[in-house]
Amino acid sequence: MDKDDLQPTLDTFAALSQPTRLAAFRLLVRHEPEGLPAGELARRLEVPHNTLSAHLGVLSRAGLVSQRRESRSIVYRADLAHMVATLDFLVRDCCASRPEVCNPLADLLGPGTCDDTRTR
Repeated sequence: MDKDDLQPTLDTFAALSQPTRLAAFRLLVRHEPEGLPAGELARRLEVPHNTLSAHLGVLSRAGLVSQRRESRSIVYRADLAHMVATLDFLVRDCCASRPEVCNPLADLLGPGTCDDTRTR
């Protein structure tokens, strides 16, 4: 696997490696599918609006969040498809080579995860 194949996953982990960004992403995941306005995110995370804006920019460039305008607010949402793709990237090889090792993880992630290679 070359670096270009790894770059999206590396960008994801780099974005989530900062405590405020990780907290923001987790909060947005909890508020799916509605999302949260930027001001509400800043209030709940107790960070200044301009600081949060910079963090949300990093998360957005990594593909972890999307935004939409609602009247005068910008509402942010977690990109769950990106999160699933990242998890799939992490467990794909494990499930293909040693399904008995990954069964607990596959059980946690739910139906459809490594179904064709899991032991029953």
